Amino acid sequence: MAGARTAGGAAQLRAARRTAAAGMLGVGLAGLLLFGLGRAHPLQALGGGLMVAGAAAVLGGALGFLFGVPRMRSGEPGPAGGPVRDSYVPNTNLEQVSDWLTKVLLGVGLTQLGSLGARLHQLGAALAPALGGDPGAAPFAAALVLYFLVLGFLAGWLATRLLLPRALSDADRALDLFLAGQDRDRKGDKVGADDLRVRAMQHLGLLGTSTDRPETVREQLPPAGDASPENVVAEVRSTARRSALTAEQVRELFADGSEGRRVQALALMQGDPALADLGSVLEAIERPRSGFEQYHALLAARGLLSRLAAGEWHRLRDAVASQLVAPEGIPYGSDRSWLAEKILARVDAAPAVPRQPAAPGRP
Repeated sequence: MAGARTAGGAAQLRAARRTAAAGMLGVGLAGLLLFGLGRAHPLQALGGGLMVAGAAAVLGGALGFLFGVPRMRSGEPGPAGGPVRDSYVPNTNLEQVSDWLTKVLLGVGLTQLGSLGARLHQLGAALAPALGGDPGAAPFAAALVLYFLVLGFLAGWLATRLLLPRALSDADRALDLFLAGQDRDRKGDKVGADDLRVRAMQHLGLLGTSTDRPETVREQLPPAGDASPENVVAEVRSTARRSALTAEQVRELFADGSEGRRVQALALMQGDPALADLGSVLEAIERPRSGFEQYHALLAARGLLSRLAAGEWHRLRDAVASQLVAPEGIPYGSDRSWLAEKILARVDAAPAVPRQPAAPGRP
């Protein structure tokens, strides 16, 4: 209930911001329209006024951007609480230029404050011919410049403060995740590398996320340093090869019925393909309890590819392909669709090599 109220309040706040921005822009354009309609040459006055207003708004937006460029905080932890990667140091020249220009503009503005009225009069007189050249054009031109300069400044400053820090942070996190994925790939952990690449593309907005991550997953899995479901599953995956569990026990864990146990079993299968069971993986792909479970079933299938026989390749391909085309299956453009398409490409490109028969007398 509290979460719903918070989401509703945030939506109302965003709507109020859009209304206020549209209202301010509308007042300026309405004033320009009324002024132009009362001139002897209305089209000339409107065209010139729009150009003056646009130039002022662009200048104000550029100033707002310079004043709003965020500072980078050093010492931020890397992915999963790891250290900061020394191989990537963001360029801070833009921050230094922003600070320098901000101080210069403030200093010049304060020294010229006494002559501001005369400067505005000169500006209005210079722009008056563009608005028709009437006696009232000079003060209106000065007011138009001031109005749209302030409006552009506020828009540029707010957009820079609200959007740029998030975009830069997401890009930094995505780069750290890509580098961590390459490191996992070199160590032979293909599943963990793909998981990190998917998370990096999600930070960049290139892939949708697996929705409906239930709290039961976090409650029923062993605790990790970061209690998010993704990091809890990654912790279970990393301990799979050190665990004393057998493949039969992992199958029983998956058959437990609760979603948290099923996801835990899939994480163990990802970490150690020797514990994997194709039937359990196919069930989680075709009849998942949630998108989160299906995502980790696809990751487990990714790790199983090198261990499947010819007939099992076809079963996996049919299960994944059916979910891609099903109306309630894997959504297009999501992290699951990226993994599914990668699995299908690997299956189609692999030769059909039958599994070697077992020796006589051995199961």
